[in-house]
Amino acid sequence: MNRMASMPTSVKLLMSLHFVLGAGALFGGGTLVLDPSGRLLGMPPDLMRAPVFPNFLIPGLILFFVLGVGPLGVLFSLAGQKSWKLGEALNVFKTLHWSWTFSLYIGFALIIWITVQMYVLQAASVVHAGYLFLGLLIQTVTLLPGTQDYCRKT
Repeated sequence: MNRMASMPTSVKLLMSLHFVLGAGALFGGGTLVLDPSGRLLGMPPDLMRAPVFPNFLIPGLILFFVLGVGPLGVLFSLAGQKSWKLGEALNVFKTLHWSWTFSLYIGFALIIWITVQMYVLQAASVVHAGYLFLGLLIQTVTLLPGTQDYCRKT
C-alpha cells in the first residue's frame, strides 16, 4: 500500500504546517542573507534597535537554516521515516522516530524566535500572533495520538 495513502490525516496536516513554515522562512531568511540591511523585505534599518547584531545577516541565517531547512527536513523525514544518526542521537523520545521529536523542537524554536523578536522590537503584530499560533499548532498536531502512533518505532 502507498505510504501516503495510509498516513493519518494528522501527519498530513503536520507536514503541511512544516511546509508553510519552511517555505516562508527560506524566503525570508534567504532575502535577509542576500540583503542584510532588510530593505528587500521593506524593513527600515532602525528596526534592528537591539545592539545584538549590526544588521540582519545573522538573524537571516538562523531563520533560513533553523526555521527554513529544519522544517522541510522534518517534512521529508516524516514522509519517508528515514534514519539519521545525528537525529537519533538528539532524540530524547527513543520510542519515536527522530522526526517526531524534531517536529516538537521546531515548534519550540518558532515560539522562542517570535517571542525574542517581540521583545527586541518591543512590539507585537498580527503576524507575530499568527506565527505563535503556528508554533503551538505544530506542537499540538505533533502530540496527537495518530501522529505519535505513525512515528512510533516498530
